Amino acid sequence: MSSRFRPLAIALLLFLLLVPAAAMRQGVPVDRAMVAKIREEGLQRSQVMEYEGYLADVLGARLTLSEDMKRAQKWVQGEMKSMGLVNVAAEPFMDFGVTWDNEFVSIHLLEPDYTPMVGYPIAHTAGTNGRQVAQAVIVDLLVKDDLAKYRGALKGKAVLATPPAVIDIAALTRGVPRLTQQELDAIERTTIAPARPVAPRAARNPDLLTPEEKIAFYASEGVAAVLQSESGWLGAVRGFSRPGSRADQWSRAGMLASPAIVAITPEHYNRMYRILKRNIPVKIEIEVRNRIGDRVEQAMNVVGELAGSDLRDEVVMIGAHLDSWHASPNASDNASGVAVALEAMRILKAVGAKPRRTIRAAFWAGEEQGLFGSRAYVRQHFGDPRDPAIGVKPAYEKLSAYFNQDYGSGQYLGIYLQGNEQAREQFTAWMSPFRDLGMTVVSNQGVGSTDHIAFDDVGLPGFQFLQDHTPGQGGHTNLDFYDTIQAGDLMKNAVIMASYAYHAANADARIPRKPVR
Repeated sequence: MSSRFRPLAIALLLFLLLVPAAAMRQGVPVDRAMVAKIREEGLQRSQVMEYEGYLADVLGARLTLSEDMKRAQKWVQGEMKSMGLVNVAAEPFMDFGVTWDNEFVSIHLLEPDYTPMVGYPIAHTAGTNGRQVAQAVIVDLLVKDDLAKYRGALKGKAVLATPPAVIDIAALTRGVPRLTQQELDAIERTTIAPARPVAPRAARNPDLLTPEEKIAFYASEGVAAVLQSESGWLGAVRGFSRPGSRADQWSRAGMLASPAIVAITPEHYNRMYRILKRNIPVKIEIEVRNRIGDRVEQAMNVVGELAGSDLRDEVVMIGAHLDSWHASPNASDNASGVAVALEAMRILKAVGAKPRRTIRAAFWAGEEQGLFGSRAYVRQHFGDPRDPAIGVKPAYEKLSAYFNQDYGSGQYLGIYLQGNEQAREQFTAWMSPFRDLGMTVVSNQGVGSTDHIAFDDVGLPGFQFLQDHTPGQGGHTNLDFYDTIQAGDLMKNAVIMASYAYHAANADARIPRKPVR
């Protein structure tokens, strides 16, 4: 090397050694100073389990329109106001139906042996009209010709309406294992998710009875109650809403026309079934009290904002669904997501974050019935380019992204691109400060069945974090309680969600979009 170039080479070498690699490339900036503040606040002074505990222990189950849901919505608004958020509001989105609240349930096997049994009424059904003592009978309705053999024979009976539950014994020892590194590598490497086989839909046999027809028959026969078990886990009750309730829009008439329908744990249900198969009579005592509203009410989403500065008319959103099913407080599904999003907003306020874009938190209703809250919100605020009757609203171009939590309470291990490869560079950069927390995967795959889909379907960037499996939780069952939540997981999630929201709000450009499907 010529001596005249040597000083220049030495200067260049010193520059390369002193300047961080991230600053040398045309890359995505990461505000490391803000990340440090977010981590310190969220990991050392976390309030996430306070939020989780109040939701699960005090407020309880949150079926849309129920009293517990209304209490939870008021509480969420109060928390957001107390932390200093603005534009906190409950926004009506549809006439949802009448209210339904379970007030009391008691089920006992009386003969041939006494045992208290565990069960919960199916939502949007009637009660038992007081305490009933009833003989249990097995009823096997399949086709319309089956109705004749039971007609006139079921009045006052407790009907066992489903086959014996099949219990997954291996699950007792297997539990729900955490995702392994090998599994995470496979998620990240997969470019095309394997297509799920779809069996050709056979023409419906007109002789087969629908669930709605079976319920109507039981009601017309005056049964004391309809019992069922569709759980594969010992001790677990799985039961959602009355068949047909969505079609009749959760009407008072539909609820009152239904018999009491109660889901029973498999071990209690199967015991009754086996005894009856021995031709030994089974007598039970049952009482179910459900309070049914007398007028149609509107369901609501709850929102609150951390105001932006020079780009305040643009928005970054985070959120989770606040509603749940009714057999437990649903600590995992989805009080955990609500707690994380609330904590993310609290962290940003506590560290004095000054986002350029407005950061808006949203807590949805009607998710469990079909993403009703988030879909209505997207249509009302942003529009839908696929629907000429709605079109695209001015705010459509102002949304940068929506980040969601709703796959249990497991810690974030990455994020799904939802097929939006243009977002990979940003998401990878924003993940880099959290590799020590296990946040390592950016997957091109997409996941469904939760509220980010409402955004993704209309071409808006909506994302769900890749979450670890968590042992011991029973989503959509009577087993989903605070005791199953891992505090460290929620603390990490809130920190990561806060950081992603902050960086999206301060990026020079909005997150790129993929074409509308």
